Amino acid sequence: EIEVNKYLISNDLVEVKKIDDGYLFDGKGSKYAIVFYPGAKVEYTSYAPLMSKIASNGIDVYLVKMPFNIAFLGKNKADNIISDDYDNWYIMGHSLGGVVASSYASGNDKIKGIILLASYPTKKIPDNIRLLSIYGTNDGVLNMKKYEESTKYFPSDSKKVEISGGNHANYGNYGKQKKDKESTISREEQQNKTVEEIIN
Repeated sequence: EIEVNKYLISNDLVEVKKIDDGYLFDGKGSKYAIVFYPGAKVEYTSYAPLMSKIASNGIDVYLVKMPFNIAFLGKNKADNIISDDYDNWYIMGHSLGGVVASSYASGNDKIKGIILLASYPTKKIPDNIRLLSIYGTNDGVLNMKKYEESTKYFPSDSKKVEISGGNHANYGNYGKQKKDKESTISREEQQNKTVEEIIN
């Protein structure tokens, strides 16, 4: 709790602003922005540490609060956020949030790319959208069979990143998740590796 709350407060690198649909983590950059859809039934603020780390690297992030914490019920929330303020819009989601985010992106011509954390698309992503897929080798929640099948929906410009020892829950600071495996790296290490890949 305490750890999450300190990331909801502005610091030297990131200004945190409460918006109608959640929070904006406003870093020093002004060219790139990410809209983030949380995993199902997860308290959305638990992703604040990850969002703050991304924003401190120059990419602003909108952390979206979903109705009843279920992204399916707020699929078009990004409509309220995407504007002409940035040249490059990306959408990112964790777990079920990623499924919804990729579905949203495939029908929106402003989205340049999709970042999936322990997630996968369920329909074809157009080839003008880039895709970055990140998952941990100790993920006990992500259905790997479905994930492998979903790669046929990936656009031509796709990158898959496996985080050795990472699990399903470590992208957020919400503790253990049912069926998940123990990670052999720290939560912080998994988040830092994730941020590094996103920045790249």
